[in-house]
Amino acid sequence: MNNNKAIFNWSGGKDSSLALYHVLKDKQYAIKYLVTSCSQEFERISMHGVRVSLLKRQAELIGIPLKIIYMPSMPTMEAYDAAMAKMLKAFKDEGIEYSIFGDIFLEDLRKYREERLAEVGLKGVFPIWKRPTAELVREFIDLGFKSILVCTDESHLDASYCGRMIDNSLLADLPANVDPCGENGEFHSFVFDGPIFASPVSFTIGEKVRRTYAKPQNPDDDKNCTCCKTADTAFWYYDLGTAP
Repeated sequence: MNNNKAIFNWSGGKDSSLALYHVLKDKQYAIKYLVTSCSQEFERISMHGVRVSLLKRQAELIGIPLKIIYMPSMPTMEAYDAAMAKMLKAFKDEGIEYSIFGDIFLEDLRKYREERLAEVGLKGVFPIWKRPTAELVREFIDLGFKSILVCTDESHLDASYCGRMIDNSLLADLPANVDPCGENGEFHSFVFDGPIFASPVSFTIGEKVRRTYAKPQNPDDDKNCTCCKTADTAFWYYDLGTAP
């Protein structure tokens, strides 16, 4: 029996899915929980905008218990850190030692995560770290994962990209300055099928919505956590619903 107890930081998107696939395949860690931060006000995954009901359905079909960290709208970094630390300490008390992420190459983000984990005695694991993103997204497609773009940054992609499937056609159409995995926040996705799921996640198609987020006027507000939009830009969201 594997004693390397871990949590997996689950976003519901492409990178999380591929990283989880490799962790489950390698069997070095026993994943006790999927952990996701969500907006308490809107009942949606932070950043991605996907409904909590679909997040729960993903976890059910993966077969790993889900833990949700509910955040207030636009929390400060201090509030975000406090909420995370509280849950991480609870995991540590359960004998969990590792926290696994699907990050690829954002050095500052990895450093931030590792520092916060060290404060409660946990270690970070990054199974797809530094792999070329063009290689990762093609592996994702070749493995049979199916995913839809649910959020796009208008400064990088126009509205037509929001709602498209991640496939070879999308990769061919992405502008040269957009990372194939959207690692710089150009887009976020919802994965609804693939080798980690017992069966496909059913969902309904809703409307496409444009939302703008102004840069904070108060310098102190620049400490907003990384799960929030703080840039003066606009995002397109593809609203998915839970199928009956």
